[in-house]
Amino acid sequence: MNRPLTATGWIVLTTLVLVFAFIPLDPFLSQRAQALPDSIIDFNEMITDFGTFGWMIYLSGVILAAAFVLRRAASQGPLQRKAGTARDLAAYFLLTIGTASALVHTFKFLFGRARPELFAELGAYSLTPFATTDLYESFPSGHSTAAGAFFGVFAMLVPKLRPLFLVLALTIGVSRVIVGAHYPSDVAAGLLLGLWTSVMMAFLFARYGRLFHLGPGGWPLVGRGDPST
Repeated sequence: MNRPLTATGWIVLTTLVLVFAFIPLDPFLSQRAQALPDSIIDFNEMITDFGTFGWMIYLSGVILAAAFVLRRAASQGPLQRKAGTARDLAAYFLLTIGTASALVHTFKFLFGRARPELFAELGAYSLTPFATTDLYESFPSGHSTAAGAFFGVFAMLVPKLRPLFLVLALTIGVSRVIVGAHYPSDVAAGLLLGLWTSVMMAFLFARYGRLFHLGPGGWPLVGRGDPST
């Protein structure tokens, strides 16, 4: 069985179901969310920018470079192995976040959905493909994609804490609706796009015996399948 293809199929199906379920409710849920008490809105405005690609890419890039230099400088032994693991971890984060960023911005450009701030003028379902302004980049949510990818990486690395990482990703996603930046369907698509990217990168790393190996069921599991790699 082709596990990456199967995982992709399930994630795509889940995305379609959630997006089409939310689309009729987008205007209602968006307006209700923005009408919440000021204290709730203020809290969400404070946490929402956690889901930005910039700091994730820069931080993982710096760690990757430092780990690469340290591994080259270290002699054979535990330090070199630890540096190698840090390098692989940083590479996994960087490739996952970078790929998710490229994908979500491509979809934004192709769909050109108007943001909620244009609801009074254009409604909730206005599409302007190939627009070059941020006002038409609502679908999918970039912050939600970043959160889905970021916490998706942790979910793949620490399976026992997956429910916690799911809640954290959802928290960032919901904040995008509360602050009026996106509709719920934008968030659903973004979260699942980020999650898909983290899963596909885990499959790729497992193929080369880095961080993951393919378990008996063909799913990427933490650890190297061959200790000599």
